[in-house]
Amino acid sequence: MAAPQPATRIPQDPDKPQRFVFVLLENFSLLCFATAIESLRIANRMAGRTVFEWTMIGEGGETAVCSAGTEFNLDGDLGELNRDDMLMVCAGIDVQESTTKKVLNWLRREARKGLVVGGLCTGAYTLAKAGLLDGRRATIHWENQDSFAEEFEDVELTKSVFVVDNNRLTTAGGTSSIDLMLKIIADQQGEDLANAVADQLIYSSIRTDQDTQRLSVPTRIGVRHPKLSLVIQMMETNIEDPISPSILAQDVGMSTRQLERLFRRYLNRSPKRYYMELRLQKARNLLMQTDMSVINVALACGFASPSHFSKCYRAHYNTTPYRERGSQAARLSI
Repeated sequence: MAAPQPATRIPQDPDKPQRFVFVLLENFSLLCFATAIESLRIANRMAGRTVFEWTMIGEGGETAVCSAGTEFNLDGDLGELNRDDMLMVCAGIDVQESTTKKVLNWLRREARKGLVVGGLCTGAYTLAKAGLLDGRRATIHWENQDSFAEEFEDVELTKSVFVVDNNRLTTAGGTSSIDLMLKIIADQQGEDLANAVADQLIYSSIRTDQDTQRLSVPTRIGVRHPKLSLVIQMMETNIEDPISPSILAQDVGMSTRQLERLFRRYLNRSPKRYYMELRLQKARNLLMQTDMSVINVALACGFASPSHFSKCYRAHYNTTPYRERGSQAARLSI
């Protein structure tokens, strides 16, 4: 039995351009959208013919405003698509607000046709909310990973730059649209054209779905100390159940005092303080991006009591978790 074709290679008339349908949600990421479009435009130019075409649609069919404030005229409303179309949901900040019932119902209806559905940047949230990623592997921008994992337990969330799981495509945002489009171009038109597009974009390091979206710990913190990096990785993966500094030190083969000196020297803070900042940062993401109760946010970030959580949060952010949640709700209602 023949192996299934990749989802990005759609059997069709070789003389017929592959059509992309970009669904622009309010506050969509301009960078993600622009790099996707530019990759397709350059592919047409380098191929010497139209191998890809695209259209922009959205709720209402008139305009959509990107996260940079620029208004785009749409080609149409959320209408009927063809089975050979590749549907790309472009989202950005405040994706929860732009993921409306109309968008969700339309996505579910069109997905039943079996077409390829993708989410650029936070578009994965919209796909997951519609139930289109249940039981699938997916990715989303690292800033949204914590809230996504809490809300969509049936999705296998990865930290990859992009993910192709059968007919579902997701990207992590930023320039990852280029990597996904180069894969699609390679699958449909060959590696030579994809490489030519990358050269035109001056994109010298083409990433695959095996590449992770965030910098390594040493690069991120500007310190190349293997034991310090290992401890920070352990902290980042144990937010809900924090590990004591003594156990962290023991696990990397040093004393608690040595670990303290290491953090003071390179990060100018104690291990306990650094760990607390990581936990509070996750808490803030959950408060801003989900409707989880403050108590559940506290538990998800390793705080045994709401009062202790509130005290630590206020000391770090100069406001309480409740006020943070209230200010976010007020901002979204404007």
